[in-house]
Amino acid sequence: MKKWYATAITVALVLALSPMSAMGQQSSTNLEGYTFKIFRVESGLYPFVQVYFRSFDQGMQPLVNLNYANIGVMVKGRSYDPAKKQYFIQSIRNRSEAVRTVLVIDCSATMKGKPFENALLVASRFIDSKRPQDQVAVIAIRDSDEGYHIVSNFERDPLALARRLADLKPDGQITRLYDAVGHAMQMCGLVSQGGIGSDDAEYIISNSIVLIGDGKNEQSALTREELNTRISNLSVPIPIYSIPYSTVERSHLRNLEALSKNSFGVYFSEDRAKNNPQRIVEDIQNILQNDYVVTFRSHVDVDGEAHAFRVGIEYPSNTGKFMYQGGNFDAIEPPPVGRLIELVETLDGKIPAPADGNPFLSGP
Repeated sequence: MKKWYATAITVALVLALSPMSAMGQQSSTNLEGYTFKIFRVESGLYPFVQVYFRSFDQGMQPLVNLNYANIGVMVKGRSYDPAKKQYFIQSIRNRSEAVRTVLVIDCSATMKGKPFENALLVASRFIDSKRPQDQVAVIAIRDSDEGYHIVSNFERDPLALARRLADLKPDGQITRLYDAVGHAMQMCGLVSQGGIGSDDAEYIISNSIVLIGDGKNEQSALTREELNTRISNLSVPIPIYSIPYSTVERSHLRNLEALSKNSFGVYFSEDRAKNNPQRIVEDIQNILQNDYVVTFRSHVDVDGEAHAFRVGIEYPSNTGKFMYQGGNFDAIEPPPVGRLIELVETLDGKIPAPADGNPFLSGP
């Protein structure tokens, strides 16, 4: 099962990257203390639509163990009947799609000593804890014409990444923090390459940045306001997880906090970063690997148009209170590729059409 899902996402890449399939939605909150955000919609295996979302509770931790009973689906304003089994939900942890992370490490002289040792420790533990298919890139903030140095492009091999980390030294004289983060965002926007002949999970469904440093910024071409505006205008969110280590003025840490809060990320306190770095790494990986994907069967005829849907979460179960997020899917035929047709047929076996052709509730 895991293998065909990985291939399904890979071969749907050409359609997945269309403007309608990569959508940033506004987050929703309610008094129950949780939120979720749709960050990608795929129609490459139509009539089956895949909706990816990330969730948080009040402690900024993902909702766990979401299942069929927690989910509702609407298409064009009409609710699917749960009894007709026209959708299912899975955690990314149990699928083969990859996630991609850029580690941005402050290598300026102000980080010398214990702060830099801690930064390398967190970075190495993050690399050790990633899944085999996940990709990590490394940017060092240090003296150069750009204000940063690309230590590693996206790489899956943890040993190769560890060797490149070992070469880093805190020898920079100027900290162009915002320029480095801006370039990390550009790297996240690059299209990954994949192919239908590979079993490797090359299709990337989310990107994030882990920023480790003291928050000091000097002589960046980008201001904090300009960078935050760029973050706010992203169509697909790139959360920034900030881990502070510092021996300089603590007011600089507000720069890290502002970037994390504006990007739907998490800012970890300095005390927590010092006392329990392993737990911070586990928390970040837990967030990244607890995204969910809802797969539902659309009963809209192929017409090449965009159609509205909504996915709802009822949490906890059986409360009768659904929070909905919406988007659009494309009613398009998959390209005439044999493997794609096989995957659609496999999904057809998992979500067969109801006998009457009607997926919706028949009553109010």
